[in-house]
Amino acid sequence: MSCKVIELNDRAISVGDERGVYFRSPGFVLADGSEILLGETAEQRARLMPTKSYNKYWHELNLEPISHGNNFRHHADIAFAHLQHVAEAADLDSDVIVAVPGSFSRQQLSIFLGLAQHSPFNVKGVVDSALAASLAAARAQNILYVDMQLHQIVITRLNVDSSHVQSESSIQIPGVGSQDLIEGMMQIATGRFIQQCRFNPQHNAESEQQLYNELPSWLANADDGNLIMELNAGDLVHTAKMPLGNLVENLNGDYKRIISQINAMTEGHGTQLLMSQSLAELPGFKDCLPSSLDIVIVEQDALIDACLEHQEQIISDASGIALRNRLPVSSANSIATNTSPDFSAPTHLLHNHRALPLQQVRIENHQTLNGNASLPNVLALSIAELPKKLGAFSQRAEEVFFDSGKLTYLHNGTSTTGECKVALGDTIQFQGSQDVLKFIKVQDV
Repeated sequence: MSCKVIELNDRAISVGDERGVYFRSPGFVLADGSEILLGETAEQRARLMPTKSYNKYWHELNLEPISHGNNFRHHADIAFAHLQHVAEAADLDSDVIVAVPGSFSRQQLSIFLGLAQHSPFNVKGVVDSALAASLAAARAQNILYVDMQLHQIVITRLNVDSSHVQSESSIQIPGVGSQDLIEGMMQIATGRFIQQCRFNPQHNAESEQQLYNELPSWLANADDGNLIMELNAGDLVHTAKMPLGNLVENLNGDYKRIISQINAMTEGHGTQLLMSQSLAELPGFKDCLPSSLDIVIVEQDALIDACLEHQEQIISDASGIALRNRLPVSSANSIATNTSPDFSAPTHLLHNHRALPLQQVRIENHQTLNGNASLPNVLALSIAELPKKLGAFSQRAEEVFFDSGKLTYLHNGTSTTGECKVALGDTIQFQGSQDVLKFIKVQDV
């Protein structure tokens, strides 16, 4: 039976299997007397009881005594409580692979493995999370993977050869994690409520918590570039409007810190920038990045898929658990080193008047139809009864290949399974879909 996968990121501890990520629990614990709240429930009440709330126990995982611990001796105790909650809620009672961030020290990994020994699940292997997240999207020899945690940004440098991807080093940028950015957004929103409604939502713990809880939905539903913000205070409803551009402008200082570090690490390299979906969803962040960067947004299930595909290489032998920081390139991937491709080789896939570069695109079956803006490296089709992964492309020498694994498809109208070489003008179509995908060449003008 296949392992399940745990990703340790305190912004949300995630659990997944062949279905993708199916459970998330943010890194919050609230100890209210004998009652302990965990995950999302604790997060949504954290500002009501700040002295009883904890959210740095993964970030600062250690055995140092803490004052006002509310029956917790140290951060490891709090992490263990959260881990037990995740195991119960996500039904973890068998073998798991754990993906840990590059910011995790050896001591922290050792503490985690010690906690896991007393949990219902059995850790069979540990892998660098940036490595696993990057495998499917790797298209260059030098890669930076940028991810967001609760209290910091983590940038991991990866090196790629013709057969393997390896994580090399990680840099942390403290003070610009999701909690810091949310705090900044709350201050800006508070200013708008004061200005427009003469109401200060952060003057009262309940309205401050309401502000924190509502902010994500306001961002998701920004209307015509404006956030329409509503808060209840007793029998009153306070409504304020904030231009999204004003919010982005106020976040620019934090964004510049992140981009400055990215620029410092890409200088002198033909580097591909991979970023987590959570970072890409920050308002206006993608637009602040240099246009010269080769940017790919990594979807949330990519890490889970890679761990399952490479579980035989990740699972440790009987001698002990070893952190894997080097894995084979995904079977549906190839690192192109040829800088002068043959003129007759296709460069793009044409679908509904939209051309996608073959070096960056893979085809997947999604409920959300074509052109999902947050996943520019994915062509999303919606076809009943077909698996999620429909195929991907690779380049070898001067030839381009499409590989669907075990899935049957039509190549130029002929039923085909697995890999085929494609040329200009070729078409691909999947059973149950009217969409015809055509291979074309886009020339520089």
